[in-house]
Amino acid sequence: MKITSTSCICPVLVCLCFVQRCYGTAHHSSIKVTRNQTKHIEGETEVHHRPKRGWVWNQFFVLEEHMGPDPQYVGKLHSNSDKGDGSVKYILTGEGAGTIFIIDDTTGDIHSTKSLDREQKTHYVLHAQAIDRRTNKPLEPESEFIIKVQDINDNAPKFTDGPYIVTVPEMSDMGTSVLQVTATDADDPTYGNSARVVYSILQGQPYFSVDPKTGVIRTALHNMDREAREHYSVVIQAKDMAGQVGGLSGSTTVNITLTDVNDNPPRFPQKHYQLYVPESAQVGSAVGKIKANDADTGSNADMTYSIINGDGIGIFSISTDKETREGILSLKKPLNYEKKKSYTLTIEGANTHLDFRFSHLGPFKDATMLKIIVGDVDEPPLFSMPSYVMEVYENAKIGTVVGTVLAQDPDSANSLVRYFIDHSGEDDRVFNIDANSGTIRTTKVLDREETPWYNITVAASENDNPGLLSHVTVGIRVLDVNDNPPELAREYDIVVCENSKPGQVIHTISATDKDDFANGPRFNFFLDERLSINPNFTLKDNEAAVPSPSGFVHAREMGACGPAMRKRSCPRLA
Repeated sequence: MKITSTSCICPVLVCLCFVQRCYGTAHHSSIKVTRNQTKHIEGETEVHHRPKRGWVWNQFFVLEEHMGPDPQYVGKLHSNSDKGDGSVKYILTGEGAGTIFIIDDTTGDIHSTKSLDREQKTHYVLHAQAIDRRTNKPLEPESEFIIKVQDINDNAPKFTDGPYIVTVPEMSDMGTSVLQVTATDADDPTYGNSARVVYSILQGQPYFSVDPKTGVIRTALHNMDREAREHYSVVIQAKDMAGQVGGLSGSTTVNITLTDVNDNPPRFPQKHYQLYVPESAQVGSAVGKIKANDADTGSNADMTYSIINGDGIGIFSISTDKETREGILSLKKPLNYEKKKSYTLTIEGANTHLDFRFSHLGPFKDATMLKIIVGDVDEPPLFSMPSYVMEVYENAKIGTVVGTVLAQDPDSANSLVRYFIDHSGEDDRVFNIDANSGTIRTTKVLDREETPWYNITVAASENDNPGLLSHVTVGIRVLDVNDNPPELAREYDIVVCENSKPGQVIHTISATDKDDFANGPRFNFFLDERLSINPNFTLKDNEAAVPSPSGFVHAREMGACGPAMRKRSCPRLA
Protein backbone atom coordinates (compact mmCIF):
# COMPACT_ATOMS: atom_id res chain seq x y z
CA MET A 1 0.00 0.00 0.00
CA LYS A 2 1.41 3.34 -1.01
CA ILE A 3 0.41 6.40 0.90
CA THR A 4 0.79 9.70 -0.86
CA SER A 5 0.09 13.24 0.14
CA THR A 6 -3.29 13.11 -1.60
CA SER A 7 -4.58 10.43 0.82
CA CYS A 8 -5.67 13.00 3.46
CA ILE A 9 -3.94 11.06 6.21
CA CYS A 10 -2.90 12.98 9.29
CA PRO A 11 0.85 13.18 9.34
CA VAL A 12 0.83 13.03 13.14
CA LEU A 13 -1.75 10.31 14.16
CA VAL A 14 -3.33 7.65 12.05
CA CYS A 15 -5.82 4.98 13.08
CA LEU A 16 -6.95 2.60 10.43
CA CYS A 17 -9.31 -0.32 10.73
CA PHE A 18 -9.62 -2.68 7.83
CA VAL A 19 -12.54 -5.10 8.14
CA GLN A 20 -13.29 -7.88 5.75
CA ARG A 21 -17.01 -7.38 4.92
CA CYS A 22 -18.16 -10.90 5.40
CA TYR A 23 -19.49 -13.18 8.15
CA GLY A 24 -15.99 -14.35 9.10
CA THR A 25 -13.60 -12.74 11.58
CA ALA A 26 -12.78 -9.10 10.94
CA HIS A 27 -9.10 -8.31 10.35
CA HIS A 28 -7.88 -5.06 11.82
CA SER A 29 -4.52 -3.36 11.52
CA SER A 30 -3.06 -0.03 12.38
CA ILE A 31 -0.30 1.82 10.57
CA LYS A 32 2.14 4.07 12.39
CA VAL A 33 3.51 6.81 10.21
CA THR A 34 6.30 9.12 11.33
CA ARG A 35 6.10 12.86 10.89
CA ASN A 36 6.57 14.18 7.35
CA GLN A 37 6.94 10.69 5.91
CA THR A 38 4.78 8.42 3.85
CA LYS A 39 5.48 4.75 3.92
CA HIS A 40 5.21 2.78 0.73
CA ILE A 41 4.52 -0.90 0.53
CA GLU A 42 7.74 -1.41 -1.34
CA GLY A 43 9.65 0.15 1.58
CA GLU A 44 10.33 3.44 -0.20
CA THR A 45 10.21 6.62 1.77
CA GLU A 46 9.16 10.01 0.44
CA VAL A 47 9.71 13.11 2.51
CA HIS A 48 7.20 15.92 2.30
CA HIS A 49 7.39 19.22 4.12
CA ARG A 50 3.88 20.41 5.00
CA PRO A 51 2.10 21.79 8.11
CA LYS A 52 0.59 19.52 10.76
CA ARG A 53 -3.11 18.60 10.24
CA GLY A 54 -5.86 17.20 12.54
CA TRP A 55 -6.85 13.55 12.87
CA VAL A 56 -8.68 11.90 10.02
CA TRP A 57 -10.52 8.64 10.81
CA ASN A 58 -11.66 5.85 8.66
CA GLN A 59 -14.87 4.06 9.61
CA PHE A 60 -14.62 1.13 12.06
CA PHE A 61 -16.79 -1.97 11.77
CA VAL A 62 -18.04 -4.42 14.37
CA LEU A 63 -20.09 -7.50 13.68
CA GLU A 64 -23.51 -7.63 15.29
CA GLU A 65 -24.62 -10.51 17.49
CA HIS A 66 -21.07 -11.40 18.57
CA MET A 67 -21.41 -14.26 21.04
CA GLY A 68 -17.73 -15.09 21.77
CA PRO A 69 -16.35 -15.38 25.31
CA ASP A 70 -13.95 -12.45 24.82
CA PRO A 71 -14.69 -8.89 23.87
CA GLN A 72 -14.73 -8.32 20.13
CA TYR A 73 -11.78 -6.39 18.77
CA VAL A 74 -12.89 -3.28 16.91
CA GLY A 75 -9.73 -1.35 15.99
CA LYS A 76 -6.75 0.63 17.23
CA LEU A 77 -5.99 4.27 17.93
CA HIS A 78 -2.38 5.36 17.58
CA SER A 79 -0.52 8.62 17.57
CA ASN A 80 2.97 9.09 16.05
CA SER A 81 3.76 10.87 19.28
CA ASP A 82 3.50 7.50 20.98
CA LYS A 83 7.08 6.17 21.50
CA GLY A 84 5.83 3.06 23.24
CA ASP A 85 6.94 4.24 26.64
CA GLY A 86 3.39 4.62 28.02
CA SER A 87 3.54 8.40 28.06
CA VAL A 88 0.58 8.73 25.71
CA LYS A 89 -2.89 8.18 27.07
CA TYR A 90 -5.77 7.44 24.73
CA ILE A 91 -9.27 8.62 25.71
CA LEU A 92 -12.56 7.44 24.11
CA THR A 93 -15.85 9.38 24.53
CA GLY A 94 -19.22 9.44 22.80
CA GLU A 95 -22.00 6.89 22.23
CA GLY A 96 -21.35 3.69 24.18
CA ALA A 97 -17.91 4.73 25.34
CA GLY A 98 -17.01 2.98 28.57
CA THR A 99 -20.07 0.71 28.44
CA ILE A 100 -20.24 -0.87 25.01
CA PHE A 101 -16.84 0.17 23.77
CA ILE A 102 -13.70 0.20 25.92
CA ILE A 103 -10.23 1.34 25.03
CA ASP A 104 -6.84 0.35 26.33
CA ASP A 105 -5.60 3.82 27.20
CA THR A 106 -2.01 2.74 26.71
CA THR A 107 -2.17 0.73 23.49
CA GLY A 108 -5.26 2.41 21.97
CA ASP A 109 -6.94 -0.94 21.27
CA ILE A 110 -10.77 -0.67 21.13
CA HIS A 111 -13.01 -3.63 22.03
CA SER A 112 -16.77 -4.19 22.07
CA THR A 113 -17.95 -5.71 25.35
CA LYS A 114 -21.56 -6.40 24.39
CA SER A 115 -23.44 -8.15 21.63
CA LEU A 116 -24.85 -5.50 19.35
CA ASP A 117 -27.97 -5.57 17.20
CA ARG A 118 -27.79 -3.66 13.95
CA GLU A 119 -31.58 -3.64 13.69
CA GLN A 120 -31.71 -1.61 16.91
CA LYS A 121 -28.78 0.73 16.18
CA THR A 122 -26.75 0.81 13.00
CA HIS A 123 -23.79 2.92 14.12
CA TYR A 124 -22.17 4.76 16.99
CA VAL A 125 -20.49 8.18 16.91
CA LEU A 126 -17.42 8.45 19.16
CA HIS A 127 -14.55 10.87 19.83
CA ALA A 128 -10.84 10.04 20.24
CA GLN A 129 -8.17 12.02 22.04
CA ALA A 130 -4.47 11.46 22.84
CA ILE A 131 -2.98 13.30 25.83
CA ASP A 132 0.36 13.42 27.58
CA ARG A 133 0.10 11.48 30.83
CA ARG A 134 2.56 13.76 32.61
CA THR A 135 1.07 17.11 31.59
CA ASN A 136 -2.49 16.05 30.68
CA LYS A 137 -2.12 18.19 27.62
CA PRO A 138 -3.56 16.93 24.32
CA LEU A 139 -1.06 15.64 21.89
CA GLU A 140 -3.61 15.59 19.09
CA PRO A 141 -6.81 17.52 18.56
CA GLU A 142 -10.01 15.58 19.46
CA SER A 143 -11.44 13.81 16.44
CA GLU A 144 -14.82 12.19 15.66
CA PHE A 145 -15.20 8.77 14.13
CA ILE A 146 -17.96 6.18 13.52
CA ILE A 147 -18.20 2.56 14.48
CA LYS A 148 -20.72 0.87 12.17
CA VAL A 149 -22.49 -2.31 13.23
CA GLN A 150 -22.10 -4.74 10.40
CA ASP A 151 -25.11 -6.85 9.49
CA ILE A 152 -25.39 -10.61 9.67
CA ASN A 153 -28.41 -12.61 8.57
CA ASP A 154 -30.14 -12.82 11.94
CA ASN A 155 -33.70 -11.82 10.94
CA ALA A 156 -36.15 -14.01 9.14
CA PRO A 157 -38.66 -12.47 6.72
CA LYS A 158 -42.01 -11.60 8.31
CA PHE A 159 -45.52 -11.14 6.90
CA THR A 160 -46.91 -8.31 8.97
CA ASP A 161 -50.43 -8.40 7.50
CA GLY A 162 -51.20 -12.11 7.61
CA PRO A 163 -53.09 -14.31 7.82
CA TYR A 164 -54.98 -13.10 4.77
CA ILE A 165 -58.60 -13.59 3.80
CA VAL A 166 -59.38 -13.02 0.14
CA THR A 167 -61.90 -14.01 -2.52
CA VAL A 168 -61.74 -14.72 -6.23
CA PRO A 169 -64.64 -15.54 -8.57
CA GLU A 170 -65.05 -19.16 -9.49
CA MET A 171 -64.47 -20.12 -13.13
CA SER A 172 -61.79 -17.40 -13.41
CA ASP A 173 -59.17 -17.71 -16.14
CA MET A 174 -55.91 -19.33 -15.21
CA GLY A 175 -53.44 -16.70 -14.04
CA THR A 176 -56.06 -14.42 -12.50
CA SER A 177 -54.45 -12.30 -9.79
CA VAL A 178 -55.73 -13.10 -6.32
CA LEU A 179 -53.52 -11.16 -3.91
CA GLN A 180 -50.03 -9.76 -3.49
CA VAL A 181 -48.31 -10.64 -0.22
CA THR A 182 -45.26 -8.81 1.08
CA ALA A 183 -42.70 -9.99 3.59
CA THR A 184 -40.23 -7.64 5.24
CA ASP A 185 -36.71 -8.49 6.42
CA ALA A 186 -35.10 -6.37 9.12
CA ASP A 187 -31.59 -7.10 7.86
CA ASP A 188 -29.54 -4.62 5.85
CA PRO A 189 -30.92 -4.50 2.29
CA THR A 190 -27.77 -2.74 1.05
CA TYR A 191 -25.37 -5.43 2.16
CA GLY A 192 -25.30 -8.93 0.77
CA ASN A 193 -28.44 -11.06 0.36
CA SER A 194 -29.59 -11.02 3.97
CA ALA A 195 -32.73 -9.07 3.07
CA ARG A 196 -33.26 -10.38 -0.44
CA VAL A 197 -36.53 -12.31 -0.22
CA VAL A 198 -37.86 -14.98 -2.55
CA TYR A 199 -41.48 -16.26 -2.36
CA SER A 200 -42.62 -19.83 -2.81
CA ILE A 201 -45.83 -21.79 -2.19
CA LEU A 202 -45.74 -24.54 0.42
CA GLN A 203 -49.43 -25.48 0.34
CA GLY A 204 -52.12 -24.80 -2.20
CA GLN A 205 -50.81 -26.43 -5.34
CA PRO A 206 -51.84 -27.13 -8.02
CA TYR A 207 -54.65 -24.63 -7.57
CA PHE A 208 -52.56 -21.50 -6.99
CA SER A 209 -49.07 -20.19 -7.71
CA VAL A 210 -46.95 -17.31 -6.43
CA ASP A 211 -44.49 -15.08 -8.25
CA PRO A 212 -41.11 -15.61 -6.50
CA LYS A 213 -40.10 -11.97 -6.83
CA THR A 214 -43.33 -9.98 -6.41
CA GLY A 215 -45.36 -12.26 -4.13
CA VAL A 216 -48.40 -12.06 -6.41
CA ILE A 217 -50.66 -15.10 -5.96
CA ARG A 218 -52.54 -16.28 -9.05
CA THR A 219 -54.94 -19.03 -9.99
CA ALA A 220 -53.12 -21.98 -11.51
CA LEU A 221 -56.04 -23.98 -12.95
CA HIS A 222 -58.80 -23.28 -15.43
CA ASN A 223 -62.47 -23.15 -14.36
CA MET A 224 -62.14 -23.73 -10.64
CA ASP A 225 -65.66 -24.67 -9.54
CA ARG A 226 -67.04 -23.31 -6.27
CA GLU A 227 -69.67 -26.02 -6.18
CA ALA A 228 -66.90 -28.64 -6.18
CA ARG A 229 -64.71 -26.84 -3.63
CA GLU A 230 -65.19 -23.43 -2.12
CA HIS A 231 -62.38 -22.82 0.39
CA TYR A 232 -58.59 -23.12 0.01
CA SER A 233 -55.84 -22.61 2.55
CA VAL A 234 -52.64 -21.49 0.80
CA VAL A 235 -49.33 -21.28 2.68
CA ILE A 236 -46.75 -18.86 1.25
CA GLN A 237 -43.10 -18.90 2.33
CA ALA A 238 -40.68 -15.98 2.11
CA LYS A 239 -36.97 -16.95 2.30
CA ASP A 240 -34.01 -14.54 2.46
CA MET A 241 -30.52 -15.03 1.04
CA ALA A 242 -32.31 -15.09 -2.34
CA GLY A 243 -33.69 -18.49 -1.44
CA GLN A 244 -30.31 -20.13 -1.01
CA VAL A 245 -29.64 -22.95 1.40
CA GLY A 246 -29.13 -21.59 4.88
CA GLY A 247 -31.41 -18.62 4.40
CA LEU A 248 -34.03 -17.79 7.00
CA SER A 249 -37.72 -18.06 6.17
CA GLY A 250 -41.15 -17.04 7.36
CA SER A 251 -44.58 -18.10 6.20
CA THR A 252 -48.17 -16.91 6.19
CA THR A 253 -51.56 -18.39 5.40
CA VAL A 254 -53.85 -17.04 2.72
CA ASN A 255 -57.45 -18.25 3.05
CA ILE A 256 -59.01 -18.04 -0.38
CA THR A 257 -62.74 -18.40 -1.00
CA LEU A 258 -64.22 -18.83 -4.44
CA THR A 259 -67.18 -16.51 -4.88
CA ASP A 260 -70.22 -17.64 -6.80
CA VAL A 261 -71.16 -16.91 -10.41
CA ASN A 262 -74.32 -18.08 -12.13
CA ASP A 263 -72.91 -21.16 -13.81
CA ASN A 264 -75.57 -23.65 -12.67
CA PRO A 265 -79.13 -23.81 -14.07
CA PRO A 266 -82.04 -24.60 -11.73
CA ARG A 267 -83.09 -28.24 -11.74
CA PHE A 268 -86.20 -29.95 -10.39
CA PRO A 269 -85.20 -33.11 -8.47
CA GLN A 270 -88.06 -35.00 -10.16
CA LYS A 271 -89.74 -34.77 -13.51
CA HIS A 272 -93.13 -35.76 -12.10
CA TYR A 273 -94.83 -34.67 -8.89
CA GLN A 274 -98.22 -35.41 -7.39
CA LEU A 275 -100.18 -33.17 -5.03
CA TYR A 276 -103.39 -33.86 -3.09
CA VAL A 277 -105.80 -30.94 -2.64
CA PRO A 278 -109.18 -31.39 -0.92
CA GLU A 279 -112.15 -29.96 -2.75
CA SER A 280 -112.93 -27.90 0.36
CA ALA A 281 -109.80 -25.77 -0.13
CA GLN A 282 -110.58 -22.07 -0.01
CA VAL A 283 -110.08 -19.87 -3.05
CA GLY A 284 -106.92 -17.80 -2.63
CA SER A 285 -105.33 -20.24 -0.18
CA ALA A 286 -101.93 -21.90 -0.71
CA VAL A 287 -102.42 -25.56 -1.50
CA GLY A 288 -98.85 -26.75 -2.10
CA LYS A 289 -95.18 -25.96 -2.70
CA ILE A 290 -92.63 -27.01 -5.27
CA LYS A 291 -88.93 -26.20 -5.52
CA ALA A 292 -86.17 -26.39 -8.08
CA ASN A 293 -82.62 -26.71 -6.76
CA ASP A 294 -79.85 -24.33 -7.82
CA ALA A 295 -76.25 -25.04 -6.77
CA ASP A 296 -75.44 -21.33 -6.94
CA THR A 297 -75.95 -18.90 -4.07
CA GLY A 298 -77.29 -15.41 -3.51
CA SER A 299 -78.88 -13.64 -6.44
CA ASN A 300 -77.38 -16.23 -8.80
CA ALA A 301 -79.87 -18.76 -7.37
CA ASP A 302 -82.92 -16.47 -7.57
CA MET A 303 -85.68 -17.80 -9.79
CA THR A 304 -89.32 -17.35 -10.68
CA TYR A 305 -91.95 -20.03 -11.22
CA SER A 306 -94.71 -20.06 -13.81
CA ILE A 307 -97.38 -22.42 -15.12
CA ILE A 308 -96.69 -22.85 -18.81
CA ASN A 309 -99.17 -25.59 -19.70
CA GLY A 310 -101.89 -27.89 -18.41
CA ASP A 311 -105.64 -28.11 -17.89
CA GLY A 312 -105.40 -26.37 -14.52
CA ILE A 313 -104.04 -23.01 -15.73
CA GLY A 314 -107.31 -21.24 -14.94
CA ILE A 315 -107.82 -23.08 -11.64
CA PHE A 316 -104.39 -22.64 -10.05
CA SER A 317 -101.73 -19.92 -9.89
CA ILE A 318 -98.12 -20.00 -8.73
CA SER A 319 -95.96 -17.37 -7.04
CA THR A 320 -92.35 -17.32 -5.83
CA ASP A 321 -91.25 -17.10 -2.20
CA LYS A 322 -88.17 -14.84 -2.38
CA GLU A 323 -86.76 -16.16 0.90
CA THR A 324 -87.09 -19.92 0.39
CA ARG A 325 -87.03 -19.82 -3.44
CA GLU A 326 -90.09 -22.11 -3.48
CA GLY A 327 -93.01 -22.01 -5.83
CA ILE A 328 -96.27 -21.46 -3.89
CA LEU A 329 -99.29 -23.01 -5.61
CA SER A 330 -102.59 -21.24 -4.85
CA LEU A 331 -106.21 -21.93 -5.72
CA LYS A 332 -107.95 -19.46 -8.07
CA LYS A 333 -111.35 -21.17 -8.39
CA PRO A 334 -113.33 -23.63 -6.25
CA LEU A 335 -112.71 -27.34 -6.69
CA ASN A 336 -115.48 -29.89 -7.13
CA TYR A 337 -114.54 -33.50 -6.84
CA GLU A 338 -117.83 -34.61 -8.38
CA LYS A 339 -117.10 -32.60 -11.54
CA LYS A 340 -113.31 -33.04 -11.98
CA LYS A 341 -111.09 -35.31 -9.96
CA SER A 342 -107.60 -34.27 -11.16
CA TYR A 343 -105.61 -31.58 -12.97
CA THR A 344 -102.23 -31.54 -14.69
CA LEU A 345 -99.84 -28.59 -14.70
CA THR A 346 -96.45 -28.00 -16.33
CA ILE A 347 -94.40 -25.77 -14.05
CA GLU A 348 -91.21 -23.95 -15.05
CA GLY A 349 -88.50 -22.50 -12.79
CA ALA A 350 -86.12 -19.99 -14.41
CA ASN A 351 -83.17 -17.94 -13.11
CA THR A 352 -83.78 -14.19 -12.95
CA HIS A 353 -80.13 -13.03 -13.07
CA LEU A 354 -78.28 -14.45 -16.04
CA ASP A 355 -74.53 -14.25 -16.75
CA PHE A 356 -74.06 -14.42 -20.48
CA ARG A 357 -70.47 -15.58 -20.06
CA PHE A 358 -71.89 -18.95 -19.07
CA SER A 359 -74.87 -19.10 -21.42
CA HIS A 360 -73.32 -22.16 -23.05
CA LEU A 361 -74.02 -24.05 -19.82
CA GLY A 362 -77.78 -23.35 -20.09
CA PRO A 363 -80.63 -23.12 -20.62
CA PHE A 364 -80.99 -21.64 -17.16
CA LYS A 365 -84.49 -22.99 -16.57
CA ASP A 366 -86.18 -26.33 -16.01
CA ALA A 367 -89.72 -27.72 -16.13
CA THR A 368 -91.60 -30.46 -14.32
CA MET A 369 -95.08 -31.94 -14.46
CA LEU A 370 -97.42 -31.67 -11.46
CA LYS A 371 -100.53 -33.80 -11.16
CA ILE A 372 -103.10 -32.49 -8.69
CA ILE A 373 -105.50 -35.00 -7.18
CA VAL A 374 -108.75 -33.44 -5.97
CA GLY A 375 -109.78 -35.02 -2.68
CA ASP A 376 -113.42 -35.85 -2.01
CA VAL A 377 -114.70 -34.08 1.10
CA ASP A 378 -117.99 -34.81 2.85
CA GLU A 379 -119.77 -31.57 2.06
CA PRO A 380 -122.97 -30.36 3.70
CA PRO A 381 -126.26 -30.68 1.82
CA LEU A 382 -126.81 -28.15 -0.92
CA PHE A 383 -130.21 -26.41 -1.14
CA SER A 384 -131.75 -26.05 -4.56
CA MET A 385 -132.10 -22.29 -4.07
CA PRO A 386 -130.05 -19.73 -2.11
CA SER A 387 -133.32 -18.59 -0.44
CA TYR A 388 -137.03 -19.34 -0.64
CA VAL A 389 -140.19 -17.19 -0.63
CA MET A 390 -143.57 -18.85 0.12
CA GLU A 391 -147.15 -17.62 0.59
CA VAL A 392 -150.08 -18.79 2.72
CA TYR A 393 -153.51 -17.27 3.39
CA GLU A 394 -154.38 -16.01 6.78
CA ASN A 395 -157.02 -17.94 8.66
CA ALA A 396 -155.75 -21.12 6.90
CA LYS A 397 -156.33 -24.24 8.89
CA ILE A 398 -153.58 -25.60 11.12
CA GLY A 399 -151.47 -28.01 9.09
CA THR A 400 -151.90 -26.15 5.82
CA VAL A 401 -148.94 -26.74 3.47
CA VAL A 402 -146.93 -23.56 2.97
CA GLY A 403 -144.23 -24.93 0.62
CA THR A 404 -141.31 -27.33 0.30
CA VAL A 405 -137.53 -26.85 0.42
CA LEU A 406 -135.12 -29.24 -1.28
CA ALA A 407 -131.50 -30.07 -0.45
CA GLN A 408 -129.24 -32.81 -1.75
CA ASP A 409 -125.93 -34.34 -0.76
CA PRO A 410 -123.41 -33.00 -3.32
CA ASP A 411 -121.05 -35.89 -2.67
CA SER A 412 -121.02 -39.01 -4.73
CA ALA A 413 -122.42 -40.97 -1.78
CA ASN A 414 -125.72 -39.04 -2.16
CA SER A 415 -126.72 -39.56 1.45
CA LEU A 416 -130.31 -38.96 2.62
CA VAL A 417 -131.02 -35.48 3.94
CA ARG A 418 -133.05 -34.49 7.00
CA TYR A 419 -134.61 -31.08 7.57
CA PHE A 420 -135.47 -29.05 10.64
CA ILE A 421 -136.36 -25.45 11.48
CA ASP A 422 -133.84 -23.52 13.50
CA HIS A 423 -136.20 -21.98 16.06
CA SER A 424 -134.93 -18.94 17.90
CA GLY A 425 -137.68 -19.15 20.59
CA GLU A 426 -140.94 -20.86 21.57
CA ASP A 427 -143.03 -17.89 20.38
CA ASP A 428 -141.74 -18.39 16.84
CA ARG A 429 -142.97 -21.93 16.48
CA VAL A 430 -145.64 -21.04 13.93
CA PHE A 431 -144.45 -23.55 11.34
CA ASN A 432 -142.98 -27.02 11.30
CA ILE A 433 -141.22 -29.01 8.60
CA ASP A 434 -141.32 -32.64 7.60
CA ALA A 435 -137.84 -34.00 8.38
CA ASN A 436 -137.80 -36.25 5.33
CA SER A 437 -139.63 -34.29 2.64
CA GLY A 438 -138.84 -30.68 3.58
CA THR A 439 -142.55 -29.71 3.48
CA ILE A 440 -143.41 -26.73 5.67
CA ARG A 441 -146.85 -26.55 7.37
CA THR A 442 -148.62 -24.13 9.68
CA THR A 443 -148.96 -24.93 13.37
CA LYS A 444 -151.18 -21.94 14.21
CA VAL A 445 -153.92 -19.91 12.60
CA LEU A 446 -152.31 -16.89 11.01
CA ASP A 447 -153.58 -13.30 11.14
CA ARG A 448 -152.16 -11.06 8.42
CA GLU A 449 -153.26 -7.94 10.24
CA GLU A 450 -151.13 -9.05 13.20
CA THR A 451 -148.05 -10.49 11.40
CA PRO A 452 -147.92 -10.09 7.62
CA TRP A 453 -144.48 -11.72 7.12
CA TYR A 454 -142.35 -14.48 8.68
CA ASN A 455 -138.67 -15.27 8.19
CA ILE A 456 -137.55 -18.72 9.28
CA THR A 457 -134.27 -20.61 8.91
CA VAL A 458 -134.32 -24.20 7.66
CA ALA A 459 -131.32 -26.44 8.28
CA ALA A 460 -130.44 -29.62 6.43
CA SER A 461 -128.06 -32.38 7.50
CA GLU A 462 -126.97 -35.71 6.14
CA ASN A 463 -128.08 -38.88 7.87
CA ASP A 464 -124.51 -40.16 7.81
CA ASN A 465 -123.01 -36.97 9.21
CA PRO A 466 -125.58 -35.03 11.27
CA GLY A 467 -123.00 -32.50 12.39
CA LEU A 468 -122.50 -31.22 8.83
CA LEU A 469 -125.22 -28.60 8.32
CA SER A 470 -126.48 -26.24 5.66
CA HIS A 471 -128.90 -23.38 6.28
CA VAL A 472 -131.30 -21.49 4.08
CA THR A 473 -133.66 -18.57 4.73
CA VAL A 474 -137.37 -19.03 3.99
CA GLY A 475 -139.57 -15.94 3.82
CA ILE A 476 -143.32 -16.61 4.25
CA ARG A 477 -145.81 -13.95 3.19
CA VAL A 478 -149.26 -14.12 4.83
CA LEU A 479 -151.94 -13.41 2.19
CA ASP A 480 -155.04 -11.37 3.07
CA VAL A 481 -158.62 -12.55 3.21
CA ASN A 482 -161.62 -10.22 3.73
CA ASP A 483 -162.11 -10.94 7.39
CA ASN A 484 -162.43 -7.39 8.72
CA PRO A 485 -165.49 -5.04 8.18
CA PRO A 486 -165.02 -1.36 7.38
CA GLU A 487 -164.98 1.00 10.31
CA LEU A 488 -165.60 4.71 10.53
CA ALA A 489 -162.29 6.44 10.67
CA ARG A 490 -163.33 8.10 13.97
CA GLU A 491 -166.34 9.09 15.98
CA TYR A 492 -168.05 12.12 14.46
CA ASP A 493 -169.66 15.04 16.35
CA ILE A 494 -171.27 17.09 13.57
CA VAL A 495 -172.43 20.68 13.93
CA VAL A 496 -174.98 22.06 11.48
CA CYS A 497 -176.19 25.61 11.15
CA GLU A 498 -179.86 26.36 11.48
CA ASN A 499 -179.94 28.35 8.29
CA SER A 500 -178.32 25.58 6.15
CA LYS A 501 -179.93 25.22 2.76
CA PRO A 502 -181.45 21.92 1.62
CA GLY A 503 -178.85 19.83 -0.28
CA GLN A 504 -175.96 21.61 1.35
CA VAL A 505 -173.06 19.32 2.39
CA ILE A 506 -172.72 19.67 6.12
CA HIS A 507 -169.98 17.02 6.73
CA THR A 508 -167.86 14.32 5.12
CA ILE A 509 -167.36 10.96 6.78
CA SER A 510 -164.70 8.33 5.89
CA ALA A 511 -164.06 4.64 6.67
CA THR A 512 -161.06 2.28 7.00
CA ASP A 513 -160.56 -1.46 6.62
CA LYS A 514 -157.79 -3.57 8.25
CA ASP A 515 -157.77 -5.89 5.27
CA ASP A 516 -155.48 -5.52 2.28
CA PHE A 517 -156.35 -3.05 -0.48
CA ALA A 518 -158.00 -5.75 -2.55
CA ASN A 519 -160.43 -6.51 0.27
CA GLY A 520 -160.89 -2.89 1.45
CA PRO A 521 -162.03 0.20 -0.51
CA ARG A 522 -164.14 0.98 -2.36
CA PHE A 523 -166.76 1.33 0.36
CA ASN A 524 -170.52 1.92 0.03
CA PHE A 525 -172.05 4.36 2.52
CA PHE A 526 -175.72 4.15 3.51
CA LEU A 527 -177.94 4.88 6.43
CA ASP A 528 -178.83 1.93 8.54
CA GLU A 529 -182.44 1.21 7.70
CA ARG A 530 -182.84 -0.76 10.89
CA LEU A 531 -182.65 2.46 12.83
CA SER A 532 -185.11 5.34 12.68
CA ILE A 533 -184.09 7.72 9.96
CA ASN A 534 -184.04 11.45 10.50
CA PRO A 535 -185.83 12.94 7.52
CA ASN A 536 -183.78 16.12 7.70
CA PHE A 537 -180.52 14.51 6.45
CA THR A 538 -179.44 12.31 3.60
CA LEU A 539 -176.12 10.37 2.96
CA LYS A 540 -174.48 10.14 -0.43
CA ASP A 541 -171.36 8.21 -1.64
CA ASN A 542 -168.51 10.22 -3.02
CA GLU A 543 -167.74 7.88 -5.89
CA ALA A 544 -164.73 9.88 -7.03
CA ALA A 545 -162.92 9.57 -3.70
CA VAL A 546 -161.57 6.10 -4.26
CA PRO A 547 -158.21 6.45 -2.41
CA SER A 548 -160.00 7.91 0.62
CA PRO A 549 -163.54 6.53 0.56
CA SER A 550 -166.02 9.00 2.00
CA GLY A 551 -169.69 10.02 2.10
CA PHE A 552 -171.44 13.36 2.32
CA VAL A 553 -174.21 14.22 4.75
CA HIS A 554 -176.75 16.67 3.22
CA ALA A 555 -179.46 18.85 4.85
CA ARG A 556 -182.92 18.18 3.44
CA GLU A 557 -184.74 21.25 4.72
CA MET A 558 -183.52 24.75 5.43
CA GLY A 559 -183.10 25.55 9.11
CA ALA A 560 -184.11 22.12 10.36
CA CYS A 561 -181.83 20.37 12.81
CA GLY A 562 -181.97 16.75 13.66
CA PRO A 563 -181.92 15.41 17.19
CA ALA A 564 -178.31 14.19 16.80
CA MET A 565 -177.02 17.64 15.84
CA ARG A 566 -176.06 20.27 18.34
CA LYS A 567 -176.67 23.88 17.53
CA ARG A 568 -173.59 26.03 17.44
CA SER A 569 -172.77 29.41 16.10
CA CYS A 570 -173.16 29.45 12.35
CA PRO A 571 -172.14 31.89 9.71
CA ARG A 572 -174.89 33.90 8.07
CA LEU A 573 -175.89 32.49 4.73
CA ALA A 574 -176.44 34.75 1.80
